[in-house]
Amino acid sequence: MTITTESRAAARPTAPSSYRLGFFRLVQSELLKLFTLRSTWWSLIVTVVLAVGISLLIALVMNSLGDSAGQMSLNPTTAVVSPLQFTMLVAGILGAMAITGEYSTGMIRSSLTAEPRRGAVLLAKALVVTVTLVATTVVTSLISVLVVTPIYGENGFEWGDAERTWIPLGWAVISMATFALLGLGWGFLIRNGAGAIAATVGILFVLPIVVSLFSFGGESWQWLIDLYNYLPSSAAAALTTNPANETVRNVIVLLAWPAAALVGGWAVLRTRDA
Repeated sequence: MTITTESRAAARPTAPSSYRLGFFRLVQSELLKLFTLRSTWWSLIVTVVLAVGISLLIALVMNSLGDSAGQMSLNPTTAVVSPLQFTMLVAGILGAMAITGEYSTGMIRSSLTAEPRRGAVLLAKALVVTVTLVATTVVTSLISVLVVTPIYGENGFEWGDAERTWIPLGWAVISMATFALLGLGWGFLIRNGAGAIAATVGILFVLPIVVSLFSFGGESWQWLIDLYNYLPSSAAAALTTNPANETVRNVIVLLAWPAAALVGGWAVLRTRDA
């Protein structure tokens, strides 16, 4: 029996392709995957509605109470950044769903086949999530400013005072991005939507409540009460309401939580099969 030319060609090993997916193309693919999900659009819509609506309600309440409630102590910037305590949950959930959806559908295998450098995949997804939340928060803050300004009238924004306006607004933008990255990190770690969302919500919302309950325990539980200052939500609240107080500590706390989650997610992504 003779071996045909076609059989010899098929048996001959092929040279590995020199084509490599560039980082810009990788970011484009991550953008496409994120914004083709309906959950992304719903999350962003809920974020805008919550932020603008709560800012409006706070401004209206303080305006109706007048000086007797110390209206001047709650400046318009505080009204704009106050919804952060609610929208942080949406940001964290969005970050978690940005990756866990790929694991549930098996798309992560296609992503890692197209780009075997797993760290690049994580970095591209983190960049896309960060830019998305930054852009959304900037637009939302602008809308809230426009809505709140007529209510405060003469007691409006003091744009010349950066400590009372620009700095808190800037930290609100950064905080929303870090909350989303925290959820993304847990998504890479757990690889399950429900588990990643539960972990994110637990850190951002449940854990602060649990820790605050020990304030009735006396000095023996003071170490646990002090833990409250090292939670990401409390650091964000301090930076957006009183940025001059313990700024260095709060910045480290705010950035350390998502950084630790992403490093852990990167380690799991490298060592475990998709």
